[in-house]
Amino acid sequence: MPAVAHRAALPVDDPQSLLDLDLPVPEPGPHDLLVRVEAVALNPVDHKVRQNADPGGRPRVLGWDAAGTVVAVGAQVALFEVGDEVYYAGALERPGANSRYHAVDERLAARKPTTLTFTEAAALPLTALTAWEGLFERLGLRTGDPAAPGTLLVTAAAGGVGSMVAQLARALTGLTVIGTASRPESAAFARRMGAHHVIDHTRPLGPQLAQAAPDGLDHVFSTAGTDRNLPAYAEALKPFGSVVAVDDFDSLEIGLLKAKSISFHWEFMFTRSMFATPDQAAQHRILTRIAHLVDAGTLATTATRDLGPVTAANLRQAHRLQESGTTIGKTTLTGFPAH
Repeated sequence: MPAVAHRAALPVDDPQSLLDLDLPVPEPGPHDLLVRVEAVALNPVDHKVRQNADPGGRPRVLGWDAAGTVVAVGAQVALFEVGDEVYYAGALERPGANSRYHAVDERLAARKPTTLTFTEAAALPLTALTAWEGLFERLGLRTGDPAAPGTLLVTAAAGGVGSMVAQLARALTGLTVIGTASRPESAAFARRMGAHHVIDHTRPLGPQLAQAAPDGLDHVFSTAGTDRNLPAYAEALKPFGSVVAVDDFDSLEIGLLKAKSISFHWEFMFTRSMFATPDQAAQHRILTRIAHLVDAGTLATTATRDLGPVTAANLRQAHRLQESGTTIGKTTLTGFPAH
């Protein structure tokens, strides 16, 4: 089957950084779906793994957002049948979805929204799971109470995760959503995704937050720059406020949060699959809920740019865009070359 993989940790401009290969079709395990992949989407994890994880010459297929059709099921599969159209983000430690066929645990997948194309659906799983888990599991927010007061800051609100956080918070809570963005086009996208107010994350946050949220913040969903912005968060948050972070950094001045008893949470969407937690099927349920919200018109896809078929050249371009830090929404690829 056609697939794109890397054999060494190389810069994206090196032609060997991602390679077109012909690989065997995977055999589904007992709980697996074998999916004919129709579309994939890019996330920061793709280029971070490519840059930092050297597979020692063995081909490693990346890609952790996909949509496609189930063509075979494992012996213990109970949630799906052959022919079902699904979407999912998969597991970090297994081969990724940049291949014509892909095996994924059924507990991590859901039927895709019926109102979306495969491409539009592929943009959603990883960021929707991250946003949902961060908001409703880590921060402990409740859905269905639009009268609940409060203010949420979402950094990089035009990015993949930020735009899903803004949509979910706007649609399912009563929080005032403040997003950050640095360009007119990204600010406009953040507002379209649900942000009530947008401030510029290239300028000091403190004065802008004092104006946008004069009574203080209740929650922060930090998708980028957590270490750099923590002093501003600590100043703007109310006592007993909370922060959830998804980005990577070497150290954090967590002591800044003590005086106000501010809680700090990590959100890592792959924790359930990586540690085979008993509640892995929670991701099936979350993605099913997301699909219903999309089909009801409550949520929208964040797909903004499609680069064509899944090939090494197109994926290198997608990785290059991700590494630039300037993408709005999600970059997708659709279909595979004839094989």
